[in-house]
Amino acid sequence: MEQFRHIGEALGSLKALMVLRDEIQINQRQCCLILEIFSLAFETVAEEIRQNLKLEERNSKWKPLEIPLRELCRVFKEAELYVRQCMDSKEWWGKAITMSNNCDCVEFHIHNLLCHFPAVIEAIENAGEASCLDQRDKDKKKVMLSRKYDMEWNDYKLFQWRFGKQYLVPREIINLLENAWKEDRWRLIEALKEKKTMSKKKEQRLAEMLLKKLVVNGSNDKTNHDLWPIQVLVGAKDYQVRRRLGKGKEYKEVTWLGQSFALRYFTGERQAYEGEVSRLLSLSHPNILQYFCGFYDEEKKEFNLVMELMSKDLLSYMKENCGPRRQILFSIPVVVDLMLQIARGIEYLHSKNIYHGDLNPCTILLKARNSQEGYFHAKVSGFGLSSLRKLDPTQNSEDLNPTIWYAPEVLHEIEHGGKVSTSCKYSEKADAYSFGMICFELLTGKVPFEDNHLQGERTTQNIKAGERPLFPYRSPKYLVSLIKKCWQTDPSQRPTFSSICRILRYTKKFLSTSTDDYIIHPDLNNLELQSPPVDCCDIETTFAKNLPDEMVPHISQIPYQIFAYKVVEKEKISLLNSRDKGSETDLQKEGSQKASDELSIGFGDDQVSIMTEPSQSLTSPKSVHGSETQSIFSEAPPKKTVRIKSPPKLDKLKKDQGLLLLPT
Repeated sequence: MEQFRHIGEALGSLKALMVLRDEIQINQRQCCLILEIFSLAFETVAEEIRQNLKLEERNSKWKPLEIPLRELCRVFKEAELYVRQCMDSKEWWGKAITMSNNCDCVEFHIHNLLCHFPAVIEAIENAGEASCLDQRDKDKKKVMLSRKYDMEWNDYKLFQWRFGKQYLVPREIINLLENAWKEDRWRLIEALKEKKTMSKKKEQRLAEMLLKKLVVNGSNDKTNHDLWPIQVLVGAKDYQVRRRLGKGKEYKEVTWLGQSFALRYFTGERQAYEGEVSRLLSLSHPNILQYFCGFYDEEKKEFNLVMELMSKDLLSYMKENCGPRRQILFSIPVVVDLMLQIARGIEYLHSKNIYHGDLNPCTILLKARNSQEGYFHAKVSGFGLSSLRKLDPTQNSEDLNPTIWYAPEVLHEIEHGGKVSTSCKYSEKADAYSFGMICFELLTGKVPFEDNHLQGERTTQNIKAGERPLFPYRSPKYLVSLIKKCWQTDPSQRPTFSSICRILRYTKKFLSTSTDDYIIHPDLNNLELQSPPVDCCDIETTFAKNLPDEMVPHISQIPYQIFAYKVVEKEKISLLNSRDKGSETDLQKEGSQKASDELSIGFGDDQVSIMTEPSQSLTSPKSVHGSETQSIFSEAPPKKTVRIKSPPKLDKLKKDQGLLLLPT
């Protein structure tokens, strides 16, 4: 109940902010979308609680709701913070630069909402089933829930029709998801046109630059208009270089338009890199390093690319915080959250036919999230500009052995060709392997092969032969299974990043519905977690066979995918249970028949059959009609009973001789 109250407070604050929605100058429509869908989420949770739970049970039956509602509350607070940032009218030009191509509203905040919400729905349903006092009502509730997850609803259109509103994806919301950013872009274009006519010369050039960028990114025009004269940047009155980043000479921190940025600069002919730079500037996703704008110095032949500034890379963070007493830095929920963010960033790049090729801890940048201590915002860097592939800001190349992050086929190419071909290194499957190695380090706190005695060429040879890092005892099986699939020697056996994202979302749902409090606290994290009833990789294999629109993943499909996973999981559990029952019955029949066949006692031409049941032990010879016959079993299952079945000839013999056979 307390967590639900906190969610209400966050929503109340959001509604209070949006009273002045008309004053939001950037991303106004996306802020309205957040208010609308988050209000629907709160109303849906309230209705589900009203139908399934009672207030007097809040101290007992509501306990399974605590973790999923806590996660949902974190999502609400992050969305509220996003709206506050959009409402801040200070440094308008800086915000226009950073948010003009920003898709965080849908791809981060609404994604997180739709990802967490099915866990809340399922937790309320389970708590409602447990709260039924009457057994008859409990049975009815169980039947209703089981029918909800029948295979017949495992269809996107049927799901949308029956459960769309319950899972926050009615048709009206989907239309808003698709149109909110387009409307905000149009609003920003109109604002820039107005400022262009009323501002000073320098601001007019900024307005012209942003207008070009917005028009090109919103159309099918692929011409390059993204590079601007360097004077627009260095000529600004508030432009200032603060410090160099990392040991390299190509990155520095600057302040411009009232905000801090990272600046990447390198020399080269404009024609050689302009196309690739323009492509980088067109990319936008909350889990990749964002390039905002580019400038070119004609005299120095130098490119200057303005990027967002992050705190540090994963390698630096691990080195600073790992120690002999503390190897595991992240709790399991944080590990899964980071894995999902990294996978989503790479999934986006692959959807644009951009393959990383150099994934390692130095290319994963982290920044603490303000909403909750212990969680981070992760972004993938180091992609693009393949001819200038160097390490990103804060990377220390002396501390990195690239061999352990490369896929076996890449190592083979290096060994035989001296250099890596594009088709080999820059591929989806090579990135999947490197992703698996990064996940191993996130989970264990250890660099892959760190404790291995193999060095140099022997490490390379053994990696190609199939050797992989060893997981600690009691590592979560559901994460180990996914990581092992990612680093398969055969590239065709590695999953796609769309599959990886679906598996990790369902894993997050599983963790949210867990009642084990210790999984939230890293200091108490012994990696000793209960596994899901069915391996998520197996569910993905079944689900992917009938997946609609595989090549065009969309945020609105997330609730359906999690629901469909639940349906497949229910079916697999039911199948396993029926198999277990069938196997047990067959085993009993088989054991009885086997004992009957093997414990036959000859009686002249007649036969006495000893029938055994699987609950008694035969460890010594038995006496039958005065003659001793030894069992061929030295030991049989316990608690067996023996009865003698008389064949027809034996019945006749008993009548003739007055013979009586007693069961032993």
